[in-house]
Amino acid sequence: MFKTRKVVIVGAGHVGSHVALSLIQSGEADDIVLIDILKEKAAAQALDLDDAVSGSLCGRDVRIRAGEYTELNDADILVMAFGRSRRPGETRLDMFDDSIKMAQEVISHLKTVDFKGIMISISNPADIICEYIRRQMGWEAHRCFCTGTSLETYRLLRVLSRETGYARKSIQAFCMGEHGNSSFVVWSRIRIGSKCFMQLRAERPELGKLDLDDLQLQVKRAGDIEVDGKGCTEFGIANVACMLIKAIFHDEKLIWPCSTALNGEYGQKDVAAGVPCMIGKNGVEEILVCKLTEEEQAKFNASCDILRGFLDRAATL
Repeated sequence: MFKTRKVVIVGAGHVGSHVALSLIQSGEADDIVLIDILKEKAAAQALDLDDAVSGSLCGRDVRIRAGEYTELNDADILVMAFGRSRRPGETRLDMFDDSIKMAQEVISHLKTVDFKGIMISISNPADIICEYIRRQMGWEAHRCFCTGTSLETYRLLRVLSRETGYARKSIQAFCMGEHGNSSFVVWSRIRIGSKCFMQLRAERPELGKLDLDDLQLQVKRAGDIEVDGKGCTEFGIANVACMLIKAIFHDEKLIWPCSTALNGEYGQKDVAAGVPCMIGKNGVEEILVCKLTEEEQAKFNASCDILRGFLDRAATL
């Protein structure tokens, strides 16, 4: 018997609407529901997206509409995309107070329904908001995770491809830590094909000349440039969400950096941060622990300390 793949998106703004569009274009959902505190906006976004279905790249039909939280009772996936856009000059952590208030409102609705699916959170500050909601709801860690350093990883692949000349799909690389200023590139684990990037740098003078600090800065600054120039980021993160939803629906066992609650992995507890995960039909099915250099471990510890401090603060509100 055919099982309808249902996705509910909370937040019908730039990110939420583009997540829906990505799902429509890819054909990775059969039923999409938009929920927003601005009900007329959600309805208008759903209608505009419905207009796109006939010309979708996949050529498949999909049902899309605005709805209420009761839609979560039979939903497979909940995408958290609520919140305001980051303002020029702000870090994601500067959004903490506003986002926690919005999260509390969302939680009050979640407690009235019986959602049994998987939550993917995007709302900033992403690591903190996702873990705060999970703790408040008492949900299992494996079915509540955030996109974490996924977007930094997309940006890293773009930067490395441009600077090395290799196709993005031929580069295995990722970022860890906070989705924010304390994230970092795990240089020691980067592979191009099957070859270690650091070994390639030693063998090829043109790669050896690359300034790793500058490449890291390009990855970190990308979001600021986008926010300063257009007021938001939306396209890259929408494709991240669609990729993760696809991995769940198809039980892909995708290895990808996401933010999830840690219980001793990388020496960290009582915090959620971006680490390599295996994503399948049950959500985060495994956290992959790879060996970091001393410098990388120190950066990860520092990033987790920042996140833990904000989670402790959230617990007092």
